[in-house]
Amino acid sequence: MTLNGHSLIAGHPAAGTSGTAHGINPATSEQLEPAYTLISDDQLRTATEAAADAFDSFSTLEPGQHARFLDAIAENIEAIGEELIERASAETGLGVDRLRGERARTAGQLRLFAEVVRGGDFRGVRIDPALPDRAPLPRADIRQRQIPLGPVAVFGASNFPLAFSVAGGDTASAFAAGCPVVVKAHNAHPGTAELVGQAIVNAVRDLGLHPGVFSLVYGSGASIGQALVADPNIKAVGFTGSRAGGTALMRTAAARPEPIPVYAEMSSINPVYVFPGALSGTKDVEALARQYVASVTGSSGQLCTSPGLVFVPAGEAGDRFAVAVAGEITPLSGQTMLSGGIASAWHHRHDALEAAADVELLGRGHQGPGENAPAPAVFSSELDVFTGNPVLHEEIFGAASLVVRYKGVDDLVEATGKLDGQLTASLHVTEEDYAAAAPLIPALERKVGRIIINGWPTGVEVGHAMVHGGPYPATSDSRTTSVGTLAIERFLRPVAYQGFPEQLRPAPLQDANPWNVNRLIDGKPEQH
Repeated sequence: MTLNGHSLIAGHPAAGTSGTAHGINPATSEQLEPAYTLISDDQLRTATEAAADAFDSFSTLEPGQHARFLDAIAENIEAIGEELIERASAETGLGVDRLRGERARTAGQLRLFAEVVRGGDFRGVRIDPALPDRAPLPRADIRQRQIPLGPVAVFGASNFPLAFSVAGGDTASAFAAGCPVVVKAHNAHPGTAELVGQAIVNAVRDLGLHPGVFSLVYGSGASIGQALVADPNIKAVGFTGSRAGGTALMRTAAARPEPIPVYAEMSSINPVYVFPGALSGTKDVEALARQYVASVTGSSGQLCTSPGLVFVPAGEAGDRFAVAVAGEITPLSGQTMLSGGIASAWHHRHDALEAAADVELLGRGHQGPGENAPAPAVFSSELDVFTGNPVLHEEIFGAASLVVRYKGVDDLVEATGKLDGQLTASLHVTEEDYAAAAPLIPALERKVGRIIINGWPTGVEVGHAMVHGGPYPATSDSRTTSVGTLAIERFLRPVAYQGFPEQLRPAPLQDANPWNVNRLIDGKPEQH
């Protein structure tokens, strides 16, 4: 495909009038072509107005065509081939194998939402038939369904140029809900964004949909990003990124004359709890240390589920684990981070942790090739030090982690109560640890969105049961998930229709049920 270096507004390339920006190869600091033009506020308004114009037709699509649209996007992304992988690798420093897996995940979640659209359960149809003879008062016919909110703004994520960006989970779930989408491209991978954006534009055109269903815009987050959230045509926001970025968007959304929801996935240190039984044998200790270091350093630690904190028991078993971790991380070289800015932020947080009182370096690897590949590091401290120092609770986005030694399980429950909200928590236990671990589960339920037994948080399955969310600051709304089919509910709201004649009822509420959706009649599943 030819890269134009322009925004895609309602199906058409639009040259911006507010300057330019280039992608930068973080491994070489090479400037990548073409330059990308940045749009003005007036051009942004054109995109949001087109999305608003597209809403009526897109939100009422027949399920078959709606699902075909999502399938077509997946097919078009796959058809780009290695050009997409090569460009994404050049813009992010991520390896081609990692990016091929991410492309498969991106296409897979689009197809998963296509099946959700075909099934129709997300429409949440409930019917309470009229009871004209009920005493003392009759009941009117009342029917409920979920409808889409309206145009959605999606912000591309730095660390997932495919699966959490232009056609990622936020976009896929918003499209599945029936919402047009305006994507603010991440300026660190503009070429990747355009390639995927063209794939979506082609699907919109080939299915004969209103061109305003999708737009891709380039601009600074401080100006165009804020203007997008403030735009009255936008009715919800999907964001994956830093806490500072997410909370800035939340403030803008809340200050609007019509406040709107911001679904922001932000920061998490994903605590891991190692119980004594998991360290009972030498091989257990070595395997656990190897898995931990791999989880910390994979993708240079630039995963929102990277384990930034591990609790291990004090005493001989914990000592052996610490020695094993040092042995695993010392030979490793740093991997190229996503950008110079992210590498600089990693150094700032890493240095603050290293300078903290009563924190020791457990092991450090080697600087990798280039200036943006810092040496991975693991530090250690004691539980009372950890609970008393907020610096030790902060996320370090990259390959760094902290091992904290605890004396008793009661101490773990107390420490958990002092943690911020998290995406995940992991417990490594054997059967002999179950009784001791049980009191920790309720404490974790109040703090995290996903609890893992004998596994690691990195690697998020895309499916029906997954929760990728958690209490603030992990996300802005602990009731939601940004991964899995439940993500569609962020972009829907319920409407009740009372006393409607059959001729005026929306298709899912009609007696004939022409879309063949599952429904609750008087609270019980309808028999097809």
